[in-house]
Amino acid sequence: MCGIAGLIHRGKTGDIGKEMTAMLQSLKHRGPDSTGYALYGSPKGNALVMRWKAAEQEEMKHGFHIHEEVKERKKEVEKRLKELGAQVVSEEDATEYAYRSVIDYGGDKRKLANYIEDIEGVEILSLGYGLELIKDLGDAAVVSDQYHLQGFKGSHAIGHTRMATESDVDIRSAHPYWAYPFADVSVVHNGQLTNYWGGRRDLERRGHRFMSNCDSELIAVYLADKMQQGAKLEDAMKESIDELDGVFTYVVATADSLGMAKDVMAAKPMVLYESDDFVALASEEVAIRSIFPKEIDTFDPYEGEVRVWKR
Repeated sequence: MCGIAGLIHRGKTGDIGKEMTAMLQSLKHRGPDSTGYALYGSPKGNALVMRWKAAEQEEMKHGFHIHEEVKERKKEVEKRLKELGAQVVSEEDATEYAYRSVIDYGGDKRKLANYIEDIEGVEILSLGYGLELIKDLGDAAVVSDQYHLQGFKGSHAIGHTRMATESDVDIRSAHPYWAYPFADVSVVHNGQLTNYWGGRRDLERRGHRFMSNCDSELIAVYLADKMQQGAKLEDAMKESIDELDGVFTYVVATADSLGMAKDVMAAKPMVLYESDDFVALASEEVAIRSIFPKEIDTFDPYEGEVRVWKR
């Protein structure tokens, strides 16, 4: 099952937090276990936004000691950022275990991510100039309220509602996935890759790391790796149709683009709406209609189709 969605405003911004929440809430029946957002706001110079967590939601129910441990992990993150020369411009507690840090850092993002994630229990969800990745347990309304996403202004977003079938119900296993250590690349996916482990081992040999056993993470790192080697997003996506085995439909976002790809069997659904100033896509038409009160025309992409839109 699972539900995926994406939207992009062309040449302007909108309340993408509100819009994506409406789309994902309408797909709740496809996956009520967890909900995730990759929201693209307006970059502020060279400041990096780091979304990270120091515990899982369920851990926080285990009493006083875990709350104290989370505080110690947070202090250690702050200490290590300072050691690396990263200046914390601002920091806020999104929840009692998830945080948003804006940092001024011109060094190696891989080095920073590795050093921070070397702290037991700490995971960076995203590191980018525009990207902010938020995911947690519950449906879209619950997660949106918890992280105060209504009113989040930006140009584009992707999202995912998850039904856990082969992995745990936790934040680590929730989608979207950030393509570590590349800034501003994220993916949501519906389907299953049958060559996941082979593809993962190839990328690990190239120096990439994986935080989960989810095949959606492989797609994110695969595309980012191709682009690092000089490929354009659309070309990397076209190569993925041939090189990724299985049934899949995925949506990818970068700093300035939104893209979708469908495998040659086209077994996983996708519906599109496109106008001169706005594009929306989702697993079901009901998600698109949740943000359009007027009558609109939608269509289904063909098998093996790749599309990319610029903001």
